[in-house]
Amino acid sequence: MRSSLRVALIAAAFGAAACTMAPPKPMSKLNDGEVGVPAGYKTWPTFLTSVQRPDAKQVRDIYLIPGADRTRAGEPFPDGTILVMENYAAKTNADGTLMTGSDSKLVKGDLLRIFVMAKGEGFGEKVAPELRNGNWIYAAYDGAGKAVQDPIANCRTCHLPLAKQDFVARYDEYFAARAK
Repeated sequence: MRSSLRVALIAAAFGAAACTMAPPKPMSKLNDGEVGVPAGYKTWPTFLTSVQRPDAKQVRDIYLIPGADRTRAGEPFPDGTILVMENYAAKTNADGTLMTGSDSKLVKGDLLRIFVMAKGEGFGEKVAPELRNGNWIYAAYDGAGKAVQDPIANCRTCHLPLAKQDFVARYDEYFAARAK
């Protein structure tokens, strides 16, 4: 693992206090729910922004840890990769319809959830084999960054068919946008 990605992953896994405390267990043993919201992730390169999800009444912004943005289309992301996805409620009009801006895109409302997806050698050892997404693990937080008990199995089930894209949703869309 590239050392800059490993340092960032350690910091993300153990929150802001990572710089002042030893990790409670080896990095190779992280499982779902054990990676924190990385401090400063909003300064990271964007993976995709303003992802429109009218079906879920949401707008999503996704960030990618620096260094992993050097991955080339068709390659898997390296160990140490972290993706952070913010899920915002889409604002609604008085009649309950989804509000759109002058660009015809949904308008962001309140931050509902923050999802973190991290990849590392040996990650997810406790995951049932039929739900493994390579070496990716997942964690869920509310809009304030407090851990929540979202059913991570839903994340795994959704990402499972994406093996050819390293289990990363919107992989092809990301690389297509980057090529422009």
